[in-house]
Amino acid sequence: MPVVVLLATTLVLAFSSLVALFPAAIAPALAAALGVSSATVGLQVSLIFAGAMLSSLVGGPLTRRLGPCRTSQLSLALLGGGAALLAIPSLPTFALASLIAGLGYGMTNPSASVLLVRFTPAERRGLIFSLKQSGVPLGGVIAGASAPALALAVGWQAGLLTLTALAALGIAALQRARPGWDDRRDPRTPWLTTPFAGLAVVWRQRSLRHVALLSLCFSAIQLSVSAFTVALLVEDLAFGLVEAGLVMAAVQVSGVVGRIGWGWVGDRLGDRLTTLSIIACTTAAGALLVATMTPAWPNALVAALLCLLSLSSLGWNGVFMAEITQLAPPSRIADAAGGCLVFTYGGVLLGLPLVTALHGLIGHYTTLFALLAGVSLAGLWLIRQARRALVMERAAFDGATGLTPP
Repeated sequence: MPVVVLLATTLVLAFSSLVALFPAAIAPALAAALGVSSATVGLQVSLIFAGAMLSSLVGGPLTRRLGPCRTSQLSLALLGGGAALLAIPSLPTFALASLIAGLGYGMTNPSASVLLVRFTPAERRGLIFSLKQSGVPLGGVIAGASAPALALAVGWQAGLLTLTALAALGIAALQRARPGWDDRRDPRTPWLTTPFAGLAVVWRQRSLRHVALLSLCFSAIQLSVSAFTVALLVEDLAFGLVEAGLVMAAVQVSGVVGRIGWGWVGDRLGDRLTTLSIIACTTAAGALLVATMTPAWPNALVAALLCLLSLSSLGWNGVFMAEITQLAPPSRIADAAGGCLVFTYGGVLLGLPLVTALHGLIGHYTTLFALLAGVSLAGLWLIRQARRALVMERAAFDGATGLTPP
C-alpha cells in the first residue's frame, strides 16, 4: 500500500507540473495562434500559481470534506479541463484556462500530505515526501520532451487534448482506491465558507508560521535559480546559448537528486529543521560563489558550482513538506499544508518580478545571486525562530498534559 500511495501522489503531482509547463514548451506555436508574443505565453505560469494560491486556501477543509482521493480526482479534473480550454485559440480563454488548471495544481499537496502521513512510516517521511516532490521536475522534463514532439506530430491543440485524456484515465485509476483512502472523510465539513482556515492554523502556531515564511524565501530563490541561470551564463559569463541550455538541464537534474538526497539526510538525522538549516547555509555559500564568477572562470567549474547550488536551492521541498506534517496537529495536516503552500506560491509570484526589477537596477545577474544569499540567510533566521517556537510549544503541551519534559 505505501508504494501505491507514493506512486499515485507522485504521478498526480507530475501531471500537474506537466500541464503547467506544457504551454511554455510550445510557446512559439501558441503565440502565433493567439497573436501575442512568446513572452506573453510565459506569463501563463503566473496565472497557474495564482490559481494554486486560491485553491490552497480551501485545500485543507475540502480534503476533509471529500476525502484525499476524491480531492485528487477533482484536481485531475480541473487540470484536464484547463488543458482542454487551453486548446481554444482565444486569449481570454487562455487566461481562464490557466487559472482553472492552477486551481487543480493547488489541490495536489494537501490531499497527498494526508495520504502519505496515513499510509507511510513516519521515520521515512522525509525521503517519501522528497520522492513525491520529485514529481514537479519530472513533469517539467516530460513537458520539455513531449510537448514539441506532439505539436509537430498531431498539432498543439491535439497535444493539449491528450493531456485531458490522461487526466480522465487518472481519475478512473484512482476510483478503485477511493473506498479505502476516503473512509475517514467528513462530508459535513464546510470549505467554501472557511477559505482562511489553513492560514489560521499556520498563523496561530508560531513554529508553522516561521516554516511557512521560510518556504516563501526558499521558493523565491528556487524560481530565480531556475529562471535566470541561462541568462546569467549567456549575458554575464559569455557562454553560448546551447552550452547554457545544457547546463540548465544539468541544474534541473541536480535539483531532483537534491530533493531525494536531502529527504534521506533529514530522516537519518531525525531533525528536519537542522536539515533545512544545512540547506540554507549551503544555498547561501553557493550563491555567494556564483556572485564571484567572471568570464575567466573555466566553463566546467561554473557548471559544477551551479549544479552544487541547485542541490540545495532546488532540493528543499520534500523536507519542508515532511516538516509541516510533523509540526501540524494530526487532524489539521491538510489545512496546514494548504496554508503553508499559500506562502510558498506567494514566493513564486512575488519573487520573480522583484528579482527582475532588481536586475534592471543592478544590471548583473552575478550580483543578484549575492542578494539571493541574503534571502537564504533570512531563511536560516526563520528556522532558528521556528525551533525556539517549537521548544516553547512542546513545553506548553507537556505542562498542559502533566507530563515531565524530556
